[in-house]
Amino acid sequence: MATKKSAGTTKNGRDSNPRYLGVKLYAGEQAKIGSIIIRQEGLNTLSGRNTALGRDYTIYATKAGVVRNSTKRKTGFNNRTRVKNVVNVE
Repeated sequence: MATKKSAGTTKNGRDSNPRYLGVKLYAGEQAKIGSIIIRQEGLNTLSGRNTALGRDYTIYATKAGVVRNSTKRKTGFNNRTRVKNVVNVE
C-alpha cells in the first residue's frame, strides 16, 4: 500500500512561451542592417524607408542608420481615413 495519497492529474499544468512583442529600437537609436525595430502582431505600424516587413509583421532595418517615426494618412476600403504610424531608418 502507498504511504502517501495520490494527487491525481491536472488539466491546466502547461503554459506557452511568451512572444516578446513590442518596440526593440526607439526613435533616435542606431540601427544596424537586419536589426529588428518592432515585433508586432498584425500591421499596427507600417514599414517606411530603409525598412522591410517580415512574414510575422516584424519590421527590420535594411540599411544602417537612425530610427525615425512618422505618421501617414491611409484610406481604407470603406473610404475612411486613419492615421498610421510609420518607422523609417535614415
